[in-house]
Amino acid sequence: MNDIISISAFDSQRPLLFTQWEFWVFFTAVYILFTLIMSISKDPRSRVRLHLRNVFLLLASWFFYYKTSGVFLLLLVFLTLSNWLFARAVYAAGEKKVLKGLCLWVCVLVDIGLLGFFKYAYFGADFVNQLFGTHLTITEKILLPVGISFYTFQVVSYIADVYRRRIEPVSNLLDFAFYVSFFPQLVAGPIVRASEFVPQLYRPYNLSRRQFGIAVFWILNGLVKKVVMSDFLAVSFIDRVFENPMLFTGAENLLALFAYSLQVYADFSGYTDIAIGVAMLMGFFLPQNFHSPYKARNPQEFWRRWHMSLSRWLKTYVYIPLGGNRRASAGTYIWIAVIAAVALVLSGSWWVTGITLGIAVIVAFVAWLRPLHRPLLAANLNSFITMLLGGLWHGASWNFLIWGGLNGMGMIVNKIWRGWNPHLRFNSILMLAVGVTVWRHFFPQPWLNVVWVAAVVLAAGSLLGYLYFLFRLPDKGFAQAVRTVWAVLQTFVFITFTRLFFRAGSNLDPATANETAWRTAREMMQQIGSAWNAETILPVLWTQRLTILLFLLGMLIHWMPEKFKLWYRVRFASLPVWLMLPIVVLVVTLLYRFMLTDVQPFIYFQF
Repeated sequence: MNDIISISAFDSQRPLLFTQWEFWVFFTAVYILFTLIMSISKDPRSRVRLHLRNVFLLLASWFFYYKTSGVFLLLLVFLTLSNWLFARAVYAAGEKKVLKGLCLWVCVLVDIGLLGFFKYAYFGADFVNQLFGTHLTITEKILLPVGISFYTFQVVSYIADVYRRRIEPVSNLLDFAFYVSFFPQLVAGPIVRASEFVPQLYRPYNLSRRQFGIAVFWILNGLVKKVVMSDFLAVSFIDRVFENPMLFTGAENLLALFAYSLQVYADFSGYTDIAIGVAMLMGFFLPQNFHSPYKARNPQEFWRRWHMSLSRWLKTYVYIPLGGNRRASAGTYIWIAVIAAVALVLSGSWWVTGITLGIAVIVAFVAWLRPLHRPLLAANLNSFITMLLGGLWHGASWNFLIWGGLNGMGMIVNKIWRGWNPHLRFNSILMLAVGVTVWRHFFPQPWLNVVWVAAVVLAAGSLLGYLYFLFRLPDKGFAQAVRTVWAVLQTFVFITFTRLFFRAGSNLDPATANETAWRTAREMMQQIGSAWNAETILPVLWTQRLTILLFLLGMLIHWMPEKFKLWYRVRFASLPVWLMLPIVVLVVTLLYRFMLTDVQPFIYFQF
């Protein structure tokens, strides 16, 4: 009995993770009981069987969350109950717009208020101190419930869709609780809409032989990503460089930065792969959350491929309500004011706030003077605000705001760039390269060396493209492939350098995040922009050979054609069980060799 109590108790030092053997013991027990429940009746449409299955998986999901977050299970239960009740009230209000809107906004404010308390309490205290000259301090560290952002966004999307009459409210409280709490995707997504998941609660269980194989493949694929490509790279190299960049050469800092791009992808998409596979074994199908994002040819395409469920959520519930690509709404300018206030608190400077508001005023004035350009300006402004809010969603600190802002600027510049003719494109890149060269000559800084190299490389590539255009050479076949590769590499490098600000501030105490993140980013850019020579590069190639090999292998697999990936995925799923089993054993053995003593939590658990 003591052993059972010990196993069932919450341990903050060892939460239940997909990469722990305890989780697989838990899932095995759940799956055995799940199978027994599904064998109660021979009728696949038996309501009793489906109801028992849903209730059992709800209880299993609550236990899983308790083992992950302890007493915060009560917060999950509260949000479930409140959103179920408010959604029914919204739907019952019918055409009574005032009552309907009141119920919606009270519910959303409760949801976002709880999320804001846990994620932004430190920021809120700073904001009040800046505004009123007070000295509020938060002495106790506020623990962030695991997955709170994901299930909060999920319930917000649910009540918003009920308000818009896109779906009807779920009548059964236990079914709704199951939708909110389903354990494979509960703590790190994907964010599932009710219209995608709730109908599956009432469908008969059906898992074909090939679907079983695909589910096993996704689980193994996710574990390899997480354990080999993410955890091993992080602990053996990446974390050490980011902790103290000045102890490592410029080549090692650059390698760590690029390796982090692979790490964060392997970590997050690895979790999603496991979640999809585990859910599929129980007859539930979760939406795709990643689609080879490093194959993107521009920043906008990258965000259609990366964390797709969050991107869709931001587009549906932030970008479009702001006015989308049609107009700038009142909400657009309200959010500009909010972001300006955030900039004031984070920087402590009224200059930053003034510049932010000044840019908004200039954009509004241009829109007023040029009516034909209003839709384009509105689209860019709303897109930029959405990306800034996406950055702040990760945390209220400068590094996340800069990261979101850089991605927003990248999307805007790409949109404008595609509208220019080849002459204007080449001349603008040439002027940029010349300007950076002059700046670097008169005001030498290590980080300017990085910008200069980027500008020169872009100018060289642009020159080749411009000559190709002048000589009217055909843009197909090999030339088209080169153009695609060039665009993919540019986007990958851009996204990687924005990640410098993302990683520099992750896993930090909010009270010191800004200072530490800025110092880390500055030191890494200083090292990367310092002088390089064979004496510093060649030893790195040897001492970090395993890191380089894993990075190249991971990127090679990522850049493989989709048809080839689909082919070997289906081939594995079609194997007979007697042949699939030794492959599973071989992969598990490989994972054991790479497994670290301390299990690393998933990166997005902190968000």
